[in-house]
Amino acid sequence: MNDEKLRARFESQILPLMSEAYNLARWLMKNDQDAQDVVQEAYLRAFRFFDGYHGDSGRTWLLKIVRNVCLNHFARRAAESKVVPIDGSGLEVEDLGPLPSTALEKKGAIDAVRAAIEALPEDFRAVIVLREIDGLSYKEIAEVTDLPIGTVMSRLARARQHLATLLTEKKELGQL
Repeated sequence: MNDEKLRARFESQILPLMSEAYNLARWLMKNDQDAQDVVQEAYLRAFRFFDGYHGDSGRTWLLKIVRNVCLNHFARRAAESKVVPIDGSGLEVEDLGPLPSTALEKKGAIDAVRAAIEALPEDFRAVIVLREIDGLSYKEIAEVTDLPIGTVMSRLARARQHLATLLTEKKELGQL
């Protein structure tokens, strides 16, 4: 159908229903301005899709569009009411990360532990690194070092004790 005939048909079938469309919108929206906005939007939609309508009277078709537009407005309002306006207040995020001084202290502690491990005798250093840093089991350490498991366990105990002594001394000297 050409545009002129479509427009003439719309004007004859749908435009006369404007008061009914407004009445429905007014009852649903409970506000004159919102009802006018709804009717305007409904008529725009109706005109856009009128070529797909093939009924005799467009009354029910138009009123269904008006109702759907009202429902869309209600849904938009509900969504907008859930939006929190951003005014800048409450946007401060507490920094829960460590202070720079804490990071330096931590780095200092790590450096002290490294230095203490390096100061251990080689036999102790090997078992402590394999166990505490590499996470090997006693059996795996025994295989790597060609030592019996009992020897690995005793060396580890002595290495830990020696390491604790070195770190305590550093702490007492204020180096940790």
